[in-house]
Amino acid sequence: MIRMLHLADLHLGYKPTFLDEERAVIRQKERDQLLKKAVDFALDPAQGIDMVFIVGDLFETHRPEEGLVRFAIEQLRRLTTAGIYLVTVPGNHDEISYLDSVYRLKKEEWPGVLVEAPMPELIDSQEIKGCRVWVYSLAYTGGLTKTDALNDFPRKAGEGLHIGAFHGTLDWNPGERSLPLKSTALAKAAYSYLALGHLHSFQEHKVGSTPAVYPGAVENKSLTERGVGHFTVVNFTEGKVSLEKPGVTIREHREVKLDLSTLQSQEEIVAACRRHRDPEKLVEFCLTGAAEFPIDVQGITGELQADFFYLRVRDESSFVDWSQIERYTDEHTVRGAFVRRILARMEQAGEARQKEVLRMALLKGLAVFQRGD
Repeated sequence: MIRMLHLADLHLGYKPTFLDEERAVIRQKERDQLLKKAVDFALDPAQGIDMVFIVGDLFETHRPEEGLVRFAIEQLRRLTTAGIYLVTVPGNHDEISYLDSVYRLKKEEWPGVLVEAPMPELIDSQEIKGCRVWVYSLAYTGGLTKTDALNDFPRKAGEGLHIGAFHGTLDWNPGERSLPLKSTALAKAAYSYLALGHLHSFQEHKVGSTPAVYPGAVENKSLTERGVGHFTVVNFTEGKVSLEKPGVTIREHREVKLDLSTLQSQEEIVAACRRHRDPEKLVEFCLTGAAEFPIDVQGITGELQADFFYLRVRDESSFVDWSQIERYTDEHTVRGAFVRRILARMEQAGEARQKEVLRMALLKGLAVFQRGD
């Protein structure tokens, strides 16, 4: 068995813009430690890692701070010193096109194999555990990479593992800032495995008979990207490919939905949010349903800010003025029929609990009508 740690989109040096300066610096330092976590994992004898592929966007920019570059080179050199085969592919954030790109300035001291070819080619061939490993890749280079000519991907006739490593988008849509990769063209190459990068969610595809995998971004980068929270390890065993997804400890980013149909006041909203209190988590509360009172998002955020590492309140609820509900009963609409039926059932309900359930049903139903669902 040959085991590969497949990494992409670490975006070292990224500083979150949605946090205040103090917390942004903390998060930047936390995220930058992800490379050390990956190297520590690969060097753990229990993991048995033979190869590490970094398929694009190791850095957030093509010209990261010198201290960060030194840190990255030192960490990667730990891999090569230990005899682990290392391949680094530039991405679109840390693009090699620029004269001051980190990969141009540091290529002489970059550990392992650094991809520089502007068009697909055989980058390297290495024997690992008695098996020949062939690596095919490219580094997008402005003016040299002919994206409209990426129809032929090379593949040698030799036996062994044939691995394609590309930072781009399978079956790319026009307008996206990404290297376009055609499934049909890659399928013809019939690689053993396609190590991909660029998309931040974990994705596993089949390109012809070839497994094509995006490992995703381990750490969250924005409010909409929570991070996959695991590494991707690829096992090559007698012509078969299997994946493992060992977990990685990252700062948790959660979304919590609160249905306002069950709450009676702003104070109850704050109390419901506070039950999720955790100064170490990034939490986004999504307010849904219908409320009988106006929502003060800024006020809720202000009261809860100190209870979380980061807090965001997103209001997707609708406001229902109970005193105006009777006017819906005159409508010759589905909404009118709905309101009439619920109000009639509320009048007939004997128990207070039953009336409360019907009241919440009415609020939830009106919220649906207001959204236009």
